Order: sequence, then C-alpha cells, then structure tokens
Amino acid sequence: MNGYVWVILLYALFLIMIGFFIRKYVKGVADFFVAGRKLGPALLFTTLIAPNIGAGSTVGNAGLGYKFGISAVWWIVASAIGTYILAFFVAPAIWRIAKEHNLYTLGDYLDYRYHKYFRGLISVLMAVGTIAIFAGQLMGIAWIMTAVAGTTKFVGVLIGAIVVVLYFGVGGLLSAAYVNIIEIVVKFCGFFLAVPFAFSFVGGWDGLHTLVAQNLGNIAQTEAYFRFDGMGFAMILGYLLMLTPSFFISPALIGKVYGARDVKTVRLATALCATVMLLFAIVPTLLGMIGFAAFPGLTERELALPMIMKECMPFWASAVALAAIFSAEVSAADAVLYMITTSFTQDIYKTFINPAISDKRLLSLSRVVTAAAGLIGALLALLLPDIITALSIFYSLMSVSLTAPLLFGLFSKRPSTTAAFASALSGIVLTGVLQFFNAGKGWGILNAQSTGIVLSILVMIVMMAWRPDKN
Repeated sequence: MNGYVWVILLYALFLIMIGFFIRKYVKGVADFFVAGRKLGPALLFTTLIAPNIGAGSTVGNAGLGYKFGISAVWWIVASAIGTYILAFFVAPAIWRIAKEHNLYTLGDYLDYRYHKYFRGLISVLMAVGTIAIFAGQLMGIAWIMTAVAGTTKFVGVLIGAIVVVLYFGVGGLLSAAYVNIIEIVVKFCGFFLAVPFAFSFVGGWDGLHTLVAQNLGNIAQTEAYFRFDGMGFAMILGYLLMLTPSFFISPALIGKVYGARDVKTVRLATALCATVMLLFAIVPTLLGMIGFAAFPGLTERELALPMIMKECMPFWASAVALAAIFSAEVSAADAVLYMITTSFTQDIYKTFINPAISDKRLLSLSRVVTAAAGLIGALLALLLPDIITALSIFYSLMSVSLTAPLLFGLFSKRPSTTAAFASALSGIVLTGVLQFFNAGKGWGILNAQSTGIVLSILVMIVMMAWRPDKN
C-alpha cells in the first residue's frame, strides 16, 4: 500500500476509536438520538457544519466546477441560504416544541402536528431518499480511494461503509458530535492548504484562464465558464428551489437541532454554520476548475478533487488534503445514518409496530438498523452513476414532500392533516410524472422538482382556505 492509503486507514481507525470511547456515555435513546439535549454552541456547530460540507459540497461540487466553471458555486450557496432560514425561523420554533413535548425526530413533530399516518408516509419517503444520499457519500469515499490507491469502486465503498457504521453505530449523535470536531478541523486545514498549491500548479489565475481556454477551444464557452451565471438561469433556479428547502426541512439537521441546550444555542450555531458554508462555497468550485485545467480528460468528473489533492501538492500536504475529503464524506455519511436509523426505529417501528418497546431494546435496534442501512447503502452506491444523481433523489423527495407541511404547520394553525397529505402527495406525483415522462422538465424554466414544490405550496394554500383545521 502507498503512503496515502496508510494515512487514510490510520485516520479512519482513529475516528472509530473516538466513537467507541464515547459509547460509554450513551445510556439510552435520548443520548443516541439527541445527545441528551446538552449540546452547546461549539458542539452543535461542528455537528451541523460537518455533514453540510460533505460529498455533495466537496467531491460533487468540484465535479460541477470541473464541468460548468465558477457558477457551480450556486450548489453550496443555495444550501447556505436554506441553513440561514433554518437558523432564524424553523429551528427555534421547532426546538421549543421538541423540548416541551420531548420529541426526538422530525417524525415525532409530524405526528404531534398532524397524524401518525402522515408521519408514516414521510418516514417511508425519507427511508428511500436517505439510502440514496448515504450511497452518494460512500461514492465520494470510493473516488478518493480510487485516486490515491487505484482501488475499485467496490473496495472504496466497502471501506467507507465500515468506518461510518462502526463509529456512529456505537454512539449515535453523541459520538458523531465529538468525531465531527476532529473531522471539521482536518477538513478545513486540508482544503485551505489545497487552494494555494493547486493555483501554483496551474500558474495562478492567469494560468487557470489560459489552460481552460485552451482545453475548451471556444471563446464563448470560456467566458461562460468564468461567469457566475454560466450554467444557465434555469439550472441555478433549479438548485435554489431544490436545495434551499432541503436545508431547513432536513430530518438530520432538525434532529441535531433538537440536541441543543437552548434556543440561543440553536440560533448562534446554525447561523454560524450557514456563514461558514457561504464562505467555503468558492473553494471546491475553484479546485474543480483547476482540475479541468490540469486534467481535462478525466472520464469521471468527480475524480477532479482527489486528483488535485494527490497530483498538485507535496506528499505531506496531499495527505492532509485527502484526509480532509475523507472527513467530508464520512461526516456527511454519519448524518445520513442518523436520519435512516431514527426514521426506521422511532418513526416507523416504535410508532406502528411495537409502541411498548423498552428504551434498552430500542437502542439495540438502532444499532442493528445502522448496520443494515450501511449494507443497503453500499449496494446502492455500486449501482448509481454519480454523487449528484444520488443526492438529487434525496433532496427532491424531501423538498417536494416536506416544504409546505412543515413551514405552514409551524407558523399557522390552519393546515389540517388532510391538507398535509394533499400537499405532499400532489407534489410527489407531479414530480414523478414530469421526471419519468417529460425528461425532468417542469413548467416554464422550472424543472420537475421545482414544479412539484410550487404545486405542493399552492395545494396547501388552497386547502387552508377551503378546509382549515378545526382543532
């Protein structure tokens, strides 16, 4: 094995050791699901920012930068906007309800606000979507291993699944919060080391521009590559409508918010997370552009980032940078496992199958579900073509089904259970029809998912006026 592989394997073992150390502090599902509601600003910030800068925001975003240029920055910008909405509107409101009624998951809130059958519908959808996003994180890890060691996709996916399942499975949110501290430090050190080395490799900004122009061989395409609207208004709007809601209705982010010790912590940590995401947005985009300049013939655009990390830097800096990408993928993957585990155990099994299950047995079941989800996610990772495809499945399902019921339900008493069902189902059905029978195109410049979100909001407004909740 080469030196890069040893660095990643030793780092992975270190993360697993932290998870097993924290295990002794996990006494029940309250610790596993919401960290005992004791997270302060620093821990909450790290456990929010770690998954938000994951496979999509690093390997996937660099792949977009490789193809579209600087306009790929909109992927993370849209996510940051959604996180600001979470910080100042959604999170404080839902935290108060969760604290008052001892809620552990977003599904608990949907049961409290609407009905357990609506909770069941959303939980099933999230189970499908979260498996897809988990597969996306595992693909990110696989690309790293391919770049640094020439391993197959299968081996990379297997390594990623084992690492995440072990450290998250033993301690849940509590172990993830502490592991995320290490991951976020390594992540930022690695990425901010990579930028100056990568720019130096291609001769600075002027060298980047010259090489891109040479590779594209077209003046108009080169100009578009360096414009913030280069990918086209329709695609930018599609990202805004798909990703912005996803980051204020995400079951993983809301579940982590439940772990905060007070509302002030919620606002401070979440707003800081959004700000850091906004500042970070340009980094993977630029690295992807440098990847195109230096390696224009890559068969997989998502290899751009690990190739930059390996080929454009001295070994010591490359090792840190590659560990940073590994951190990004693993930290996002543990957030997804959190969603899968809580959704199945708390929202489906305890609600519909065995309401009388003991705290101890539910904790054991959570660990079994974590392992099973790791296996299924690994299998799906081997089938899906790329990270962005995997993430889009999740974000589409989540945005279309949850945006209207969650927002209107939090801030108005008028939405009924019928309205929640009608809103979610109409959006999902329309999105599916447009996706499969209209090549993913929606109304006007909107894509299928954006059109589905607009319809779900309109249906909710009509239902609120026509048949408001009478309770």
